[in-house]
Amino acid sequence: MRYYRIHTADIAHHTQRPRGLFVAIWKLVEDKKLAEYEEKKYWENRKWFEKHLPVPPFYDAGNPQKAITWYKDNEAGNSMCFRMSFYFEMSKKYSLELFKTISENIPGEIIYEDEYQIAEANHYTDSNQRTEKLIL
Repeated sequence: MRYYRIHTADIAHHTQRPRGLFVAIWKLVEDKKLAEYEEKKYWENRKWFEKHLPVPPFYDAGNPQKAITWYKDNEAGNSMCFRMSFYFEMSKKYSLELFKTISENIPGEIIYEDEYQIAEANHYTDSNQRTEKLIL
């Protein structure tokens, strides 16, 4: 199976890996960069995703393994990515450069899995990956 993640070039402090799209938009909220109506829409979208996309349990413990998540390139995973239009819109509006990294193999030690995604720790350097810039 193929896996992919959408991210910025910024390196996340905790994981030391590229910051994923959800966190990148959260940083805009945290830094008070969104307009009031955009922030309201952010919370609506976040609530939807928290209801429909399982949140890996290691996040409750502060992500001690410094894992990152990847969507599965299947109907379920792709349907979640399709629902991220608000996040893509905010990325474009606030000039966040986005990338898509695709892994043809399991990208690391899987510590969580559901129908939509995997979470990996101990990243494999030989997982046959490519990264491309997303044009929004």
